[in-house]
Amino acid sequence: MPRRRYLFDPPERFVAGTVGLPGDRTFFLQARDGPRVVSVVMEKVQVAVLAERLGELVAELERRGVAEAAIGEGVVPDDSAPLDEPINEAFRAGSLTLGWDGGAGRVLVEARAQSEDGEAIDHDEDDDEDEDGPDLLRVRISLQAARSFVARAGRVVAAGRPPCPLCGNPLDPQGHICPRQNGRYVN
Repeated sequence: MPRRRYLFDPPERFVAGTVGLPGDRTFFLQARDGPRVVSVVMEKVQVAVLAERLGELVAELERRGVAEAAIGEGVVPDDSAPLDEPINEAFRAGSLTLGWDGGAGRVLVEARAQSEDGEAIDHDEDDDEDEDGPDLLRVRISLQAARSFVARAGRVVAAGRPPCPLCGNPLDPQGHICPRQNGRYVN
């Protein structure tokens, strides 16, 4: 099947979100522009690392004074709305790439599909035009939109199951078997 490329420069909305209850959630990276909505499945840890690294990138750009030049880009409102429907999985992310496009004054976020066996697919920058490469979501967002993404992604990741006060593992609503209690059940 030929490679699918989903390009948003910039999207109207770019967020991380979930579907399902804590302990059984599916994480998505979602971009929308008008009626076009693309949803990419991610692991919780991928969302957490993307938010962390994106936050570090924004902080470094601010430290270098790049963010001051982009102040006129407007304020992006805090986005706490649910994911846009329909939520149809375009692909599962295997690798993520971050960058700064200085010419456009935008942050670049890319997600590439994983292989059928769940591994990241190796790619070269020169392979972007290859019709047999992995599916790709490429988004260019403002610094304000990047800050908004980081804040929302942090809330999404933290909204999971509360940790056990003894071992730190996630607590199910009905409790769990705690290693700190020698395998006894803790509510």
